Amino acid sequence: MKMWQLAVPLVSFALLASAAVNPVKNKNGIVDVPSNHSVDETVERVKGILQSKGVTLFALIDHSGEAEKVGMKMRPTKLLIFGNPKGGTPLMLAAPSVAIDLPLKILVWEDSQGKVWVSYNSPEYLQQRHSLPQELLANIAVVETLATKAAE
Repeated sequence: MKMWQLAVPLVSFALLASAAVNPVKNKNGIVDVPSNHSVDETVERVKGILQSKGVTLFALIDHSGEAEKVGMKMRPTKLLIFGNPKGGTPLMLAAPSVAIDLPLKILVWEDSQGKVWVSYNSPEYLQQRHSLPQELLANIAVVETLATKAAE
């Protein structure tokens, strides 16, 4: 067997492996991070991290649970809405329109193959959408770290 014949499957495997651990940034500003846990476990991890950092969880919306109440089936899908006025208020003072995207949100959902994802709005997308000053980007960039830690 020639070296190039070995390289093709190895490169393909490496690409698949990197996709499994790296966030996927969509054109619409949403970042999807693959989770190593079930939806419920991932949600509990997010809640634990928020609590340890003193960040308020304003709401947990169980979309799939609500669908079930009206007789419809939906894969597990839960939305966490959270924030901290110390971080969000300066953003809203700089660009009042950002209030439509605050508090921050993380969506934990299961795809048709049973893979769980942690999704959030890219901080850069929100910065561009609302013309936020660069120095305030860190106020919303915490969502990236939170999503990644919860998915590990």
